[in-house]
Amino acid sequence: MKDVQILRVFFLGVMAIIGILSLQTYWVVNNWNTNEEEFNERVHSALYRVAQSIAKMNDISLPARNLIKQRSANYYIVNTETEIDPSALEFYLQKELERQQLRIDFEYAVFDCSNRQMVYGNYCTYGNQDNAPSIQDRSNLPSDQDFTYYFGVRFPNRSNFLFGKMQIALILTGILFVTVLFFAYSLWIIFRQKRFSEMQKDFINNMTHEFKTPLSTIQIAADVFLKHTEVQKDQRLLQYAGIIKEQNTRLNHQVERVLDIARFEKDNFDLHLEWIDLSDLILTVTSSARLRVQERGGMLELELDQAIEPVWGDRFHLTNLLHSLLDNAIKYSLEAPKIMVSLQALSPLSLQLKIQDSGIGIPKEYQAKIFEKFYRIPTGNVHNVKGFGLGLYYVQRICLAHGWKIRLQSDSGQGTCMAIVIPRTHPKNTPAYESAPVVR
Repeated sequence: MKDVQILRVFFLGVMAIIGILSLQTYWVVNNWNTNEEEFNERVHSALYRVAQSIAKMNDISLPARNLIKQRSANYYIVNTETEIDPSALEFYLQKELERQQLRIDFEYAVFDCSNRQMVYGNYCTYGNQDNAPSIQDRSNLPSDQDFTYYFGVRFPNRSNFLFGKMQIALILTGILFVTVLFFAYSLWIIFRQKRFSEMQKDFINNMTHEFKTPLSTIQIAADVFLKHTEVQKDQRLLQYAGIIKEQNTRLNHQVERVLDIARFEKDNFDLHLEWIDLSDLILTVTSSARLRVQERGGMLELELDQAIEPVWGDRFHLTNLLHSLLDNAIKYSLEAPKIMVSLQALSPLSLQLKIQDSGIGIPKEYQAKIFEKFYRIPTGNVHNVKGFGLGLYYVQRICLAHGWKIRLQSDSGQGTCMAIVIPRTHPKNTPAYESAPVVR
């Protein structure tokens, strides 16, 4: 993955997470405020009915103003302007709070006019009485200077009660934070893998460059060996010298392919474009491939449209592309290879190069991955066909560099057909070639 892509993923991910966290925070805060307002309304309603019950019991009227004062988030004072019976007060408090569906622990105290202090009443709980605080741990409820006859009610577990009503919101918030942590971990993995990938690429580049010098030396030595008169007189030595030259050339091509792929990934790959007679190039490439096919008792047929004009491309890489596709067609034919190479016009703007074989084919489940670097179709412990998984990756990259389209048609046991759609003139003058159909 390129640096620009990683940065794009990072910033888009961070922006998305910031947006989600902002919405989640707004929702949680808004949910808390709504529950808090509802709690206050229910408490006020319950305390008002308690005050009415006390006033009715004492046959008095309630004050018209300042009946209920909220001293803090969980402490309320109720002005009754009459003496209060603590036992009756506790009964009315439990009754009215339950009526408002507020099954929450509370403690109350009554103001004593004689000593002008709050006299603690009781701690009422709806849970286990053993969990109630001891007398020593119970805090004194503060008094109020504005009233004469009043009582105070505190809800010690108010916050826990509100949090209990926000379980879904809190669970979703927890899931969101886990998701954020997973995203951060994923980014760390991506950056670490990118660093490892860069180290791997540097190693491969250095290794392949180190191979170039000894390969060139072997090439020169093989040429000198082949031209020596004593070697030419000895058929066995001449054969061995030819094998050395052939295998050295093959290894050199593999090194060049790895270097080209490294250039692709670093975006410093240059094409040396020129007008190419594709029919002539196909004849040249297939002449060497035909010998390999005939050695296995196979057949290579050509179907070339003679009216095809030259194409705009890189001769060196187009030659390697043809060699790679033909090499695959030969290698993956279990019996005598039957290969058809065709070149025909699709439209006034494009033509199609097609290489079709009757080999083992590619199962449907693997076709989406065959153009990936180093990918090879699983064959268990059997490795009768050698390769590095770079051939089709190289072919696809060459097609992308030229702006060509490559299509695959294959099935297990039914052979494989590779079709490449190429513009008939310079690509800049043929924008419509991409929509040309592929002939099967």
